[in-house]
Amino acid sequence: MPPVAIATTAAPLPSFAALTGRPASTPLTRVSLAYVEHRIKLYLRFGEPARTLRLDRWRSVAVFLPNAVFCRIRWQANDYGTIRWQLMVMQACTPLDDAQRIPGVQPGARLLLHAEGDNTVRAVLERIDAIEALGIAPAAVSPAYWRTLGNRLAARLPLPDYSAERHAAWLTGRTLP
Repeated sequence: MPPVAIATTAAPLPSFAALTGRPASTPLTRVSLAYVEHRIKLYLRFGEPARTLRLDRWRSVAVFLPNAVFCRIRWQANDYGTIRWQLMVMQACTPLDDAQRIPGVQPGARLLLHAEGDNTVRAVLERIDAIEALGIAPAAVSPAYWRTLGNRLAARLPLPDYSAERHAAWLTGRTLP
């Protein structure tokens, strides 16, 4: 008896725009996340994705609207311990903005801060914790602060603190015409 062919039609996957409830013309930034126990952990430290899609047990994709600020941390290990710590604070952008190509970020993002290595990543995480202790969401912090922090890290200068006064000035400046 010949095998019976079963016709299946898979429904097309919905677009990212449909999943976020935005018009299809809204440019979205997709950030790949992953977790393999004792090997790699690629996760968001802060940021509010419009949607998170789980691809399988190990992988997911966070989708961000334009101008959203988020932080992705990459930790990698081998049989002997940690081999890579990386922290990036990025801002999603539109097709008209200048963007950098970043692995795992499609189509790209504006890189505000890049920290590589145990000591620098820990220093930035301390600053993020201090910002949260003030009751301020790190994603709402001025992009200029993240750039300044990244430049100070690169120059090995003292790192600036973020204060409530600085945040109030940033919010006031955004409302001015």
